[in-house]
Amino acid sequence: MSLIAPWYQLGYVIPHLYTDMDAYQFYRTAPEGMMLLTTGLNLTDYTLAAVETELPVLWDRFDLLAGKKVDRLSLSGVPVASALGRTKMREILAEGEKRTGIACDTDLEAHIATLQHFGAKKIALATRWPDKVTNALTAYVKEAGIEVVANESHARTLNQNKYSSAADDHQLALDLGRKVLRAAPEAEALLMPGGLWFAIHAVPILEAEFGKPVLLNITSTTAVALRSAGSKMLHRPDPKWGKVMANI
Repeated sequence: MSLIAPWYQLGYVIPHLYTDMDAYQFYRTAPEGMMLLTTGLNLTDYTLAAVETELPVLWDRFDLLAGKKVDRLSLSGVPVASALGRTKMREILAEGEKRTGIACDTDLEAHIATLQHFGAKKIALATRWPDKVTNALTAYVKEAGIEVVANESHARTLNQNKYSSAADDHQLALDLGRKVLRAAPEAEALLMPGGLWFAIHAVPILEAEFGKPVLLNITSTTAVALRSAGSKMLHRPDPKWGKVMANI
């Protein structure tokens, strides 16, 4: 089918004032005709205080994207949801849907939905975050019945992650992914969260080596959005980007 206009618009609130890896990776993994509309917050740290400072701005961003008639709204930033906790995060999403009339999601809830789609209850975790963030993330997914059985992290500050090298981060994804999956053969999936993490090319490599789904923010959020599209979905993503995109 020839496309002259997007058939699906995903509204994405990014925790930062600029967009780079989110859009770069989205347009490699999403199917033709799916468009990403982004706006941003100005998160300065991986702390609850920093997250709460940005919450009033979130409603303005949701209203902005709703005015663009997006099909779905999503708040990027696993550390954001982790800091707030699952109860508060889900309350915010429910309020966003009530305000806009549009389904609202966040990367971490999309990860949970994707893991449930695969029936995965035990996962390995690889991150570039300090313990306080990964501990909060572990507690968040535990509330959904998902256990982190192993974790490998190369801890960095938010500012360090903003200015990291894409090539170096690809190698880091391979190194951490291999290490944690070898340490936890019982893991049913690997979660590598982080919108700033350039890891899409590591996904098919790790899946070929270990045979388990590897989840990234952009793939989980895009996959959940596509499943929600139902009959409106005109194209499917290329399965070369991994099991998440191949199992819509």
